Amino acid sequence: MAELVTFEQDGAVGIVTLRRPEKFNALDIPMLHALEVALDQAELAEGVRVVLIRGEGKGFCAGGDVEAWGAMTAADFQVQWVRYGHRVFDRLARLRQPTIAVLSGHALGGGLELAAACDFRVAETQIKLGFPETSIGVVPGWSGTQRAVRRFGAQIVRRMAIGGEIFLATDALAHGIVDCLVETGKAFDEAKAWAEKIAERGPLATEAAKLMIAIAEGEESAAAVEALASGFIALTADLKTGVGAFKAKQKPAFSRA
Repeated sequence: MAELVTFEQDGAVGIVTLRRPEKFNALDIPMLHALEVALDQAELAEGVRVVLIRGEGKGFCAGGDVEAWGAMTAADFQVQWVRYGHRVFDRLARLRQPTIAVLSGHALGGGLELAAACDFRVAETQIKLGFPETSIGVVPGWSGTQRAVRRFGAQIVRRMAIGGEIFLATDALAHGIVDCLVETGKAFDEAKAWAEKIAERGPLATEAAKLMIAIAEGEESAAAVEALASGFIALTADLKTGVGAFKAKQKPAFSRA
């Protein structure tokens, strides 16, 4: 079976591609699992400083595949679908590298939630964005009412999730849902060029800035603080002294350096 989500590296840019074009890259459990694996590969890939998220074919991501969850029991829907989807999307939001969603097709429901988990969004002029879940009697379940509110503002999310508005790309740009608007067929090239510019900046400073902004935004707290502090400590002579003394079974002579 063809891979549902792939990771590839092009210099300093990592590219994660959803590969279910016949379903407009709608997400099911196997795709969520494959996305989680691809994100792990991206974070561990040596030299990757920025990660692009894109969809194969005409759609970025049509959201959650109704056929994948429609027959689930309430308990399975809560745990296997909503909570697992949250775990994968949180993995994306907390990737150490900056991320850019390449919106060359519509981003609806879970697809918009996926885009919202990225740091930046590049959109083509023909696309549409929205949260249509309430039209079929369900609610946004992968942080469409949480992370999306922090990123886009509560009133914009109300208009989509409650009012049922579907925004055209030009409106999405005006409301800050996307960061950059380009002609049809140009999103990937624009996103890659932007990624390459970001990759030229100090990688550690860029990653630290992403963490600090995430703390301010409420995306991360305890884990981010500990990551920043641990990263600082790892660069000190005291750490090397302590580890060396432990290995030698001696008392360490710390220097606060």
